[in-house]
Amino acid sequence: MENENVKSLENCPKLKLNFKRTAIIGFAFFGILLLWQVYDSWCPLFLSNLFEEALHKEHNEVQYLVGIVMALDNLAALIMLPIFGSLSDKTHTKIGKRMPYILIGTFCCAIAFPFIPILFHYHNLIGTIAVMAIVVFFAMMYRNPAVALMPDITPKPLRSRANGIINIMGYLGGACATLVGMIFVLSKYLTGWENSSTSIWVIEAPFLIASILMIISALVLFFFINENRIEKEVAPEMELGERLAAVETSVEEDDKKPMSRVNKIMLLLILGAEFLWFMADNGIGTFMSIYVEKYLHSSTGALSMCILVGGFGSVIGFAAGGFIASKIGRKWTICGGLSLTAIALMIWVIISNVVKIDSNAAENSQKFPFYLYIIWLIKGFGMSLVHINSFPMVVELCSNKKVGKFTGYYYASSMAAQTITPCLIGLLMLNSNFGFAQLPTYGLCCIVGSLIIFLFVKNIKNKAIVKKGLEAFDVDD
Repeated sequence: MENENVKSLENCPKLKLNFKRTAIIGFAFFGILLLWQVYDSWCPLFLSNLFEEALHKEHNEVQYLVGIVMALDNLAALIMLPIFGSLSDKTHTKIGKRMPYILIGTFCCAIAFPFIPILFHYHNLIGTIAVMAIVVFFAMMYRNPAVALMPDITPKPLRSRANGIINIMGYLGGACATLVGMIFVLSKYLTGWENSSTSIWVIEAPFLIASILMIISALVLFFFINENRIEKEVAPEMELGERLAAVETSVEEDDKKPMSRVNKIMLLLILGAEFLWFMADNGIGTFMSIYVEKYLHSSTGALSMCILVGGFGSVIGFAAGGFIASKIGRKWTICGGLSLTAIALMIWVIISNVVKIDSNAAENSQKFPFYLYIIWLIKGFGMSLVHINSFPMVVELCSNKKVGKFTGYYYASSMAAQTITPCLIGLLMLNSNFGFAQLPTYGLCCIVGSLIIFLFVKNIKNKAIVKKGLEAFDVDD
């Protein structure tokens, strides 16, 4: 019986990924990563300096407050992501079900975003936090629908490859933010923060540029992607994709029926592992700018270059991740990525314990450590293998009617981690035995825990279909 099914599948039309359309959809992710790269690079240092000034404390004594504020934004996102995902699943308009949320969220976010550095410049702590909360609210409005747009119109076996293209577009957005950070160096502004003659444009320009590029990316998406028309065109391919996708048990198309026990366990394991790798990734990302300026006494401009190097490693991983997964399966591709990340963090831990930091050095006076470039390159490649394959694994456990809801689960897990990890690191820093030197150790522990959990996820590969000619370049994962 199985042989008959395989033969019937081989006689089906071949699935082929539409690279151009997928890249255009990626403009939504371009705006998302552009926003968060600027937000995560600048806002923690803004908060740290504002809290130090308001409370007359040292920088290590206010990091728990920085963590709490960053976590409160993520807590709101944790609640809103599944809501907006479910709402967009049920929305039907002339421009589609995802597009209204993408357009409204992007434009409102872009309008509010440039006010964050203005309020910081005028030492307004409450105003800065309030606008950050507004930005996060509207970012969450469009993030889930923007991410769900790809699986809406991409057959299941092609989603890892499509996710790779979208992530490359996203990292181009992150690269734009990083390049801006190299031109407008935050640490130089902060060195003369108390001087009223310091130009506000050093910190305002990155936020303005990000807002303009976000609006452009949303307009490109709106004018080139007709959501309703494309959904009708790809309906036969989506149906074929459902038949080709290999999950442990069949996915119920009836929305009222619960998930099977096996699929539910798979979902929980993936989300649990995802929670821990975001604990590591976001914990390091949130405090890295403070780590560089306050602990290494180095330039945030050099950190921007380091992030750019990590982005280069990520792009390589996104390009190769779908192909690797087609050979060894998504599970082992993700495990390999987590292992590479663990190795990179272990190197960082060892070097941090060997190389001594001059704690009395003046801010922005020390050379940026070269080894961090290598670590970020390896980590970027490793985590890209994780991200490109984990999201498709989650949405393949649901029917096409529930993509937005399961996208919400995926991002709710990541936001839960991003809610807890800043608070946890900030509280740990109140302990004299835990400081910025232990930041890589924290990340390493979380990544190892994530790897252990993911080893229990079943490795699943899609049914093979013989391809000919140029179609062989389209990877079924």
